[in-house]
Amino acid sequence: MLVLLPPSEGKAASGRGAPLKPESLSLPGLAAAREAVLRELVELCAGDEEKAREVLGLSEGLRGEVAKNTELHAAGTRPAGEIYTGVLYDALGLASLDAAAKRRAARSLLVFSGLWGAVRVTDRIPSYRCSMGVRLPGLGALGAHWRAPMARVLPEAAGDGLVLDLRSSAYAAAWKPKGEVAARTASVRVLHAPTRKVVSHFNKATKGRIVRSLLTAGIAPKDPAGLVVALRDLGYTVEEQAPARAGSPWTLDVLVAEIH
Repeated sequence: MLVLLPPSEGKAASGRGAPLKPESLSLPGLAAAREAVLRELVELCAGDEEKAREVLGLSEGLRGEVAKNTELHAAGTRPAGEIYTGVLYDALGLASLDAAAKRRAARSLLVFSGLWGAVRVTDRIPSYRCSMGVRLPGLGALGAHWRAPMARVLPEAAGDGLVLDLRSSAYAAAWKPKGEVAARTASVRVLHAPTRKVVSHFNKATKGRIVRSLLTAGIAPKDPAGLVVALRDLGYTVEEQAPARAGSPWTLDVLVAEIH
């Protein structure tokens, strides 16, 4: 099973470990595309601060994020699973998983990123600020920048099992599973049952809990139908929508009555 996660906008501080070693990151087929984004991002942030803040969509209060991006080559690193914080990652609680569940997380979780494309939770990265919605002056829109390299690399990473897609729309645009991979992909929405609406905070927290439940139970469904059964066995209320045509992803709605 491969689980596709969005990153978090806010991130923990860079660690005290060794500086970034790009060659050590998973999915080496993304290396050239990563280097291109990293180079332009550092140059942008080392130049006109106001321009960098505008390009990155940062408020006045987040001015310090520009300076942080100038130090990406020298800053300490820590595992991506520690860098990414926020509602989904708090609910997922990687640090509190038992040893077996942590090994499953290392194998199955893939976090999408405007800067790195996608990384495993064990990959060591510095803290940074660069969302997938950014349009860099030289490279252009990052979602478009990542499509070709992702299309080459991600099908192999998906293996032959389930692809559980929990990404937000901006990150989903960077790679859309096709053909045989799409047929075993399930995109999950979390809906407030009484209103049938997505509530952002609630949506993220529930997705984190779903991943934690699967990792803790050691469940790795092979296909979307198996995921529906697994989630129901774990106590979730799930409505599935099989694809209208062959080679398209499934859509699963997880209904939760209480927002917490």
